[in-house]
Amino acid sequence: MVDTRRLIILGLLVAIAGVLHAVEGWLPLPVPVPGVKLGLANIISLVAIVLYGWRDALAVAAVRVVLGTLLGGAFLGPSFALGISGALASTVAMAYACRRWRPALSLVGVSVLGAAVHNLAQISVAALLVSSATLLWYLPYLILFALPTGLATGFTAAFLLARLPAAGR
Repeated sequence: MVDTRRLIILGLLVAIAGVLHAVEGWLPLPVPVPGVKLGLANIISLVAIVLYGWRDALAVAAVRVVLGTLLGGAFLGPSFALGISGALASTVAMAYACRRWRPALSLVGVSVLGAAVHNLAQISVAALLVSSATLLWYLPYLILFALPTGLATGFTAAFLLARLPAAGR
């Protein structure tokens, strides 16, 4: 039997992640490295992992990317390939870290790991798309920015999870 409450909450998580994804596109970041983003939608992926597990979190991440690229007019284009690779790889890494290394690794640490894996996946796919490994020189800069963005998303996810009513879990 389908759990209607779970489906409704997952649908809301997809909607929230989609809005965060859109808002993030409007925010200019004053950093000298192009392509750096805050990863606001990854907050929702982390919340979904904690609340419902890796399978549902993967579904939330995948649907968010599909809807975001459909609405942005980039479905099945390069930005879709970059978005889906980063979202799925980071969600899998965060789910694994939550399952294996928590509570020794905090939710913030899990988020930093997810940000780094997200960047690694995206730069790898970009290098494949342009058939050039020279893009990999960019990876250390992206990993450097994964620390503050992962910290911000991890603290935000922990804040949200701490304030969810027990009935929402």
